Amino acid sequence: MPLTLAFMGTPDFSVPTLKALVDAGHRIRRVYTQPPRPAGRGQQERPTPVHRAAQDLGLDVVHPESLRDAGVLDSFRHLGLDAAVVVAYGLILPKPYLEAPTFGCLNIHASLLPRWRGAAPIQRAILAGDAQTGISIMQMGPGLDDGPVILEEPTPITAQTTAGALHDELSQLGARLLLEALDGLQAGTLHPKPQPDEGVTYAPKLEKAEGLIDWSESAVDLDRRVRALTPWPGCFFEREADGGERARIKLIAAKPAAHALGRPAAPGTILDRHAVIACGKGALRLERVQRPGRKPVSGEEFLRGERLGPGDAL
Repeated sequence: MPLTLAFMGTPDFSVPTLKALVDAGHRIRRVYTQPPRPAGRGQQERPTPVHRAAQDLGLDVVHPESLRDAGVLDSFRHLGLDAAVVVAYGLILPKPYLEAPTFGCLNIHASLLPRWRGAAPIQRAILAGDAQTGISIMQMGPGLDDGPVILEEPTPITAQTTAGALHDELSQLGARLLLEALDGLQAGTLHPKPQPDEGVTYAPKLEKAEGLIDWSESAVDLDRRVRALTPWPGCFFEREADGGERARIKLIAAKPAAHALGRPAAPGTILDRHAVIACGKGALRLERVQRPGRKPVSGEEFLRGERLGPGDAL
């Protein structure tokens, strides 16, 4: 039976769920998203991906600056909701919102709770070398991602998994699992279960400075960093450019390399013409690199363009 819902989301990650709800025949009374923000070179205001998708679907869209306005809350209460679906909305829901719908507010979280509560669960899971992550459908409470879990499903993280690919996979998985959770709640076959006290970790917001490559780290850790922080905030290393200034070189793709060292090499030393770089432990091959104002090139092309070779240091 179709449910009466509100949808609250903002980025691309949220869009598949909104479309899945519409395709499943649920009644979306209103879509809440972040206000348009300046973007691009012209700094013109752009609606969010959810805003654009909702308009294409012919849905009512609002973008309040705050949910603490009494008029916004009163309007929400009068929607007569069975549930509100929240997917990376970006605003904290005050307690009255959580209590208004019959089944509460359901959140799609991109981890297997209670591991990686917080803002960047996809990237933190890769950085930590986790073997798996997944999707949790949670009934929201007043704390940070600590509400009872209705449904969850794991997915593996391999040595090739990137944040971009995992983002897309979990976005689709979340949409499917959310529909299953709504069906189960309505039928009475699924019941929210409190999260365990053990195994709680937090995934703080990403900072641009985390993208700086420190060659004294192990090749395995640097590989994870590149896969976790690409496309945003991106990884980079610095080297001296013309005029003595420091140029920031983007490291778009890399992988650990098996390399027999004839003698110990300092971290950051170029080991061969295939762009293999000595690390604190092991070596890393530069697969894709981008100089400021240039197109991305292979590691070998980068070394040729910079006139660098074995024995030089990055």
